[in-house]
Amino acid sequence: MSVTIIVGAQWGDEGKGKIVDILSARAHVVARYQGGPNAGHTVVVEDEEIILHQIPSGILHPHTRCVIGNGVVIDPVVLMEEIEFLAGKNINVAGRLFISHRAHLIMPYHKSLDAMREQAQGALKIGTTGRGIGPAYVDKYDRCGIRIVDLLDRQTLREKLLSNIEYKNKLLQRIYDSEKLDTEKIIQDYIEFDKRIDPYVKDISNFINRAIDSGEEILIEGAQGTMLDVDFGTYPFVTSSNPIAGGACTGLGIGPTRIDQVLGIAKAYTTRVGMGPFPTEFEQAFGDKMRQLGGEYGATTGRPRRCGWFDAVVVRLAVQVNGLTSLAITKLDVLDTLPEIKICTAYKYGDKVFDHYPAELWIQEQLQPVYETHPGWMSSTREAKSLSDLPANAQKYIQRIREITGIPISIISVGSERSQTVLL
Repeated sequence: MSVTIIVGAQWGDEGKGKIVDILSARAHVVARYQGGPNAGHTVVVEDEEIILHQIPSGILHPHTRCVIGNGVVIDPVVLMEEIEFLAGKNINVAGRLFISHRAHLIMPYHKSLDAMREQAQGALKIGTTGRGIGPAYVDKYDRCGIRIVDLLDRQTLREKLLSNIEYKNKLLQRIYDSEKLDTEKIIQDYIEFDKRIDPYVKDISNFINRAIDSGEEILIEGAQGTMLDVDFGTYPFVTSSNPIAGGACTGLGIGPTRIDQVLGIAKAYTTRVGMGPFPTEFEQAFGDKMRQLGGEYGATTGRPRRCGWFDAVVVRLAVQVNGLTSLAITKLDVLDTLPEIKICTAYKYGDKVFDHYPAELWIQEQLQPVYETHPGWMSSTREAKSLSDLPANAQKYIQRIREITGIPISIISVGSERSQTVLL
């Protein structure tokens, strides 16, 4: 048995939901370690598209127990809606979903501050989803956050909320000229949430470590991707947590020596949502075409994703900071109709050539990709069941990605259905 972390090797939206769903079929526990409801994992089951934002997609397998770790920030409204949505699909989460008592809660004032700040930033805005994730993490590290464990003591909860809301109301009114929040309503709403969430609350660190000790198969998933990591991504155009593999240890309470494998997920091309540098981005007309071919719209917000060629420099950074042991390539089928396909192998900046991703934002914004051009295969890959079923040029493309990133490829996805997957 093993402990496997699944991470995004690009800017998120790489198709992690489908890969987690497939691998969950043999997992005993699937655990989420960071992020909030700004991440949407999409899974297609029998022609039906299911989008989950906080609950791991492993919940779709009836034998799998699912965990939301302390590193996640939880929106009570979204969580309860998701539980009810699954119940409507005859998927029972009782006794199968567990939530860390140390996880922090997204409060109404976090959402208000998120939206107001983005609006005030104007052209300098980050491009957040406005769901309060960033401000919730700010409070966590400012040591004034509300944790699920705080719900257990009504007096402590009231005192913390009174203090927090008084301060946040001053910010909302004096800086953003916004209406103040109703303190008593928020307190009552979260007391009611406590009654509903109580059956799911658990000491997750203890739970997962015992499962590992028992030899169970553990699958650990993050949200977003490496290039949105708050330390190693395209800062400040990043998320507010650590999607890289190291975040799994702090976000669940397990030691790094417990990890056996780290699987990176990368599209056969590249996408990102929101603002920020994107060296291999297509020109608008071709970008629009690829967006339609790949259905590239955000699962959470519906925002159109920016599209570009496969960027091997980005994926090599993901290999480095995550310690990837293998790679899954998704959406290979989206390239089926292209006569030629490019891979970015390095960048130019003036007279300099970069084979790694620079940290300086002003350099990132001016990087010129150095491309290899490969012939397309101009035939469908969607029925492939093995590597040899792929067209010859598709096989060469996969082999080149393996060579240039330096790690083996273990999975190739050629469609959204579970069956449209090549396991190597």
